[in-house]
Amino acid sequence: MKKIEAIIRKTKFEDVKESLMEANIEWFSYYDVRGVGKARQERIYRGVIYDTSSIERILISIVVRDINVEKTVQAILRAAQTGEIGDGRIFIIPIEDSVRIRTGERGDIALYLAENDK
Repeated sequence: MKKIEAIIRKTKFEDVKESLMEANIEWFSYYDVRGVGKARQERIYRGVIYDTSSIERILISIVVRDINVEKTVQAILRAAQTGEIGDGRIFIIPIEDSVRIRTGERGDIALYLAENDK
């Protein structure tokens, strides 16, 4: 199992969500985050341009089986990439184990519903 964390532009979130759904990745968490990087955002308030020191992004967190890692990464890349500075990063982290609290199932079966589970 692997945990995939992707930091993407807020404007690309809906595209990434749709791309993940098309790749049959139907469950993930996401968070609004702020960071500092090479990209800068300007905000206009009452006609005055302000350069912000932090950049608003979305952090997507997904735990997948090893066989789904590459298709998940490719789905994020296809949807999030603009070719400009500030597109974000994808991190792939090994996961030792998972446990479904309701049933006590362990391992990658705990990530998804079993065929007889309703």
